[in-house]
Amino acid sequence: MEISAARPVDSVKRPRGRPRKTVEDRDDGNRRVELLRSAAKLFRRKGFDATSTRDIAAAVGMQSGSPFYHFKSKGALLYAVMEEGMRSAIERQQQALQRAAQATPDAAAQLRTLIRNHFDILLGPGSDFIPVMLYEARSITPRQRATLAELQSEYEAPWSPVLDALHASGQLRADVKLARLLMFGALNWSAQWYDRRKGASLDELADAAMKLFIGEIT
Repeated sequence: MEISAARPVDSVKRPRGRPRKTVEDRDDGNRRVELLRSAAKLFRRKGFDATSTRDIAAAVGMQSGSPFYHFKSKGALLYAVMEEGMRSAIERQQQALQRAAQATPDAAAQLRTLIRNHFDILLGPGSDFIPVMLYEARSITPRQRATLAELQSEYEAPWSPVLDALHASGQLRADVKLARLLMFGALNWSAQWYDRRKGASLDELADAAMKLFIGEIT
């Protein structure tokens, strides 16, 4: 019986597409997420300037220089926290609106959905990302601020047609653009004073905001 010659190494078929991630690659991704979460928490609690890379590394059980494997600098980590916060907020808002559209197409109900979701982003579990963006913007570059401004505009865009509809129906009497700015100013400031251990629930906050803005709860 003849023994077939072995194929040259170069002729062996290789799997197409991207190589599968190794355990180490997946661990690196998880570590990056841990760094973002811990950095967001520390930046919010202590402030960017008062938080050291050593503090962040210690929070995730790393050596002091290890975060630089994932981020070039503390400033790059700060920007990553802000960008992650905005992209997550956009996705969560889209999901909230999709759920609401199936049950409550009414403009007032949609506004309450937007407000309640915004409170959850600002004040709910894991809510450190957006407050960091709101109060540490001076610590990033103008180009980074411009990119975040684009994401912020994308996040705020769905509010305008809802406010337009409320204005057309007479439920919102203020100029729509000014109303939107004032609403975000009031809602965002809650990150400074709200204490979930002592204050009202997020549903109660949303109801109070609805009464304040258009005088009703839906």
